[in-house]
Amino acid sequence: MSDVARTVEQQRLMSEGAAWKKWGPYLSDRAWGTVREDDGEDGNAWSSFPHDHARSRAYRWGEDGIGGISDVDQRLNFALALWNGHDPIIKERLFGLTNGEGNHGEDVKEYYFYTDSTPTHSWMRMVYKYPQRAFPYDELVATNAKRSRAEPEYELVDTGIFAEDRYFDVVLDYAKAAADDLLIRITVTNRGPQAAPLHLLPTLWFRNTWSWGPERQETDARPRLSAGKTKDAAVAVVAEHELLGRYVLACDRGPDGAPHLLFTENETNRKLLFGQPNLTTHVKDGINDFLLHKTTTAVNPLMHGTKCAAHYRFEVPAGETVVIRLRLRPSGAKGADFADFDQLMTSRQAEADAFYQALQPAALTADQKLVQRQAWAGMLWSKQWFAYHVPQWQRQQPEDGKPRRRYPRNAGWHHFEASDVISMPDKWEYPWFAAWDLAFHTIALAYVDIAFAKQQLLMLVSESYQHPNGAISAYEWNFDDVNPPVLARAAWRVYAIERDRTGTGDRVFLEVMLQKLSLNYAWWVNRKDATGNNLFQGGFLGLDNIGVFDRSKPLPTGGHLEQSDGTSWMAVFTLDLLCMALELSYANQAYAAMVEKYLIHYLYLDMAMNNIGEGGTSLWDAQDGFFYDALKLENGTTIPLKVRSMVGLIPLYAVVPYARDITAHIPGLGDRLTHFVRSRPRLAKVVERIRAEGVKGMHHVSLIDRDRLAAILTRMLDEKEFLSPYGIRALSKHHEAHPYQFFLSRESWSVNYVPAESDTGMFGGNSNWRGPIWMPVNYFLITSLRRYHLFYGPAFTLEYPTGSGVRKNLSEIADDLSLRLVAIFTRGADGRRPVVGDVPLFQDDPHWRDLVPFYEYFHGDTGRGVGASHQTGWTGLVAALLMELGSADAVPMFGGGVAPSSAAKARRKAKA
Repeated sequence: MSDVARTVEQQRLMSEGAAWKKWGPYLSDRAWGTVREDDGEDGNAWSSFPHDHARSRAYRWGEDGIGGISDVDQRLNFALALWNGHDPIIKERLFGLTNGEGNHGEDVKEYYFYTDSTPTHSWMRMVYKYPQRAFPYDELVATNAKRSRAEPEYELVDTGIFAEDRYFDVVLDYAKAAADDLLIRITVTNRGPQAAPLHLLPTLWFRNTWSWGPERQETDARPRLSAGKTKDAAVAVVAEHELLGRYVLACDRGPDGAPHLLFTENETNRKLLFGQPNLTTHVKDGINDFLLHKTTTAVNPLMHGTKCAAHYRFEVPAGETVVIRLRLRPSGAKGADFADFDQLMTSRQAEADAFYQALQPAALTADQKLVQRQAWAGMLWSKQWFAYHVPQWQRQQPEDGKPRRRYPRNAGWHHFEASDVISMPDKWEYPWFAAWDLAFHTIALAYVDIAFAKQQLLMLVSESYQHPNGAISAYEWNFDDVNPPVLARAAWRVYAIERDRTGTGDRVFLEVMLQKLSLNYAWWVNRKDATGNNLFQGGFLGLDNIGVFDRSKPLPTGGHLEQSDGTSWMAVFTLDLLCMALELSYANQAYAAMVEKYLIHYLYLDMAMNNIGEGGTSLWDAQDGFFYDALKLENGTTIPLKVRSMVGLIPLYAVVPYARDITAHIPGLGDRLTHFVRSRPRLAKVVERIRAEGVKGMHHVSLIDRDRLAAILTRMLDEKEFLSPYGIRALSKHHEAHPYQFFLSRESWSVNYVPAESDTGMFGGNSNWRGPIWMPVNYFLITSLRRYHLFYGPAFTLEYPTGSGVRKNLSEIADDLSLRLVAIFTRGADGRRPVVGDVPLFQDDPHWRDLVPFYEYFHGDTGRGVGASHQTGWTGLVAALLMELGSADAVPMFGGGVAPSSAAKARRKAKA
């Protein structure tokens, strides 16, 4: 039994994981401005349900809050609300700019950090920085509106709101005494120079399931919150729900005595928003109006409703701390509410420490372990209950009485019916399901919760998510968009992680994923190969503005693109399915036919990509030593688009090492392959590469031969091109001095190196692939280098960096690239974390400097975080990188595992 398996948390996860996950951090950080809440005629979700509506308007499809938790069906919710006595509204949710208000797209304007969580959520911690002055809502909106794309975003710290440390550090801790017994501790510290007042409003409420007609009703019985009593609580709230049961929130005394309970209803204030009569006397913003406007009738004097806040009011002396304790558990639970509270909190935190101590590689530094643990914490906190029933959503009537838009998005996805806890990219910026993001999430999550990682992948190919025609729904804004087909890579990797760590792989999981993804593969072949020549056109493929044109729209030139990345992704998809089928064929020969199918299709993809033989479209430029997209005009003209970008590096992903002849155990396959190639001589070169033997008898399947591999890597590892101090850039720095220019019919387009925020409005302007560093594509590059190393061995070396005169093998290069990516987050020799940029508060202040944000992408030269600031989703892959860099127990088998890093192998040898 491993050290991890012996820990209390791992035992809990393995034996009672589902029960202990009944409650978790399943609230969104933002439910306003989402597609699900969009009732507008023009499809502009941001304006249909803006932030100003959120405090007064009941949500239909999910709730939000600060540091919130809920049950797994999000019936009963708890979150933190605060008021400093100066803000124009109660702080019930995190504020940020909409896509139209931000000069670089939408952006949250708050500072909060998810710092710890176990996979069962038996222990969780988050930190929120709450200013003591009036929150500068109008200033943030107005200043960003004035700024151009050439200027930086105007952030909350730029307003001076944190000057003199006039803010509260609010630490929210959760611990579970049992699966449905939750201890809640709120620790407030005044960092400022003077005493400051605070209204603390821990809030309990029911999601509104009763106001939307029979389609949305779970039950005819309206839930109810009311005042109650327990043995040792100052006050208590009783929550009664026909399906959830009866729970009690016990509230301990505060420094100024017992809190006051404020009750209202989670109902829309129709009178305020739409000039219509309210359905109830008390409405969602009643507590806000009671406190700020002294409207005593805004809360229910009869002490019941569907939303309730325990109102603590106290003054915190300068530098002092106040602690508030609450406990949410089923009615009738035995024992006092707070007698064992502190001991349980200490125990659960200690269990979390033991779990991560056993899991994290001993070779990591203390700071690397801090980064890794916070990365996992962000991913575990970013679970969200996601409900979206497309037919019901399309039929729902707007609350304001305006007409429903005629052609709602996702119209062809009538089968889509989600009501699940999903790992979200970022619960504020991207609080919606996105398939290719989620595929990356599962790789890092597999190290801490393999069951959840597998469940997430199986969900994406379930009948509620995958289209009957085989398509995988891309993301909430447009299910029909096409993301890279990475689910097979994720499934194979997750399978391998479990197999390599436990000795047993989940073959049922692998079998289901293979069968469902084979349907998706057929969809790609039938829908995304315009000319039938095995060169694929997937659209933007998640790379947003990386190209000359918006690749998700019809080209302004007419014609279509032969995509280097589209075709490469299909080769990756093919090889991953081949690996899965090969693994399953050892126990079930029925899968041998699938091995043959995917091997032969790979041969065609390889031939097309490399333009083997005469004719066809060449995506390889021999002079530049690089792959490019090709524009195929309607008159038959082919024009290579010579942008040196990640598009030309993605062919590196299509590589699978294997330890023996891939056809050896399948009777007759070798002979059939020989016969097949004999009648198709253009495929002979591909087969020759497949059958070539590398070091120690290794074989490999790869789109790239040795010469092309060296040529591409020479560019990729050049500091004047792709190699940054912090990883591989999405676009070559060559285009800084030499922008790519494309001219056709008196029109021109250009692509230049932009290392940080986007300078174009393409894809809303909130994402940029023209120079920054992106974690997921870097992760795949690193794992690919390790795979190539298995075949070529340590004798295959390259100058690293290009032109330095220093030669390293591919495993050593992969190690160094991993360390460059990790260095984005860890403190360097100068004690600074590149991710937070040049802000002294973030770099130097002891109360900020160890709180690590996980951004969407990173400045191509400095490593500063850019884009969504809490996208622990795929940026959480840094946790996987650290596992693979620090461990020597990841053994490859048909490409599923990851070769041990050179550093890890050296440690293992020294230990032996």
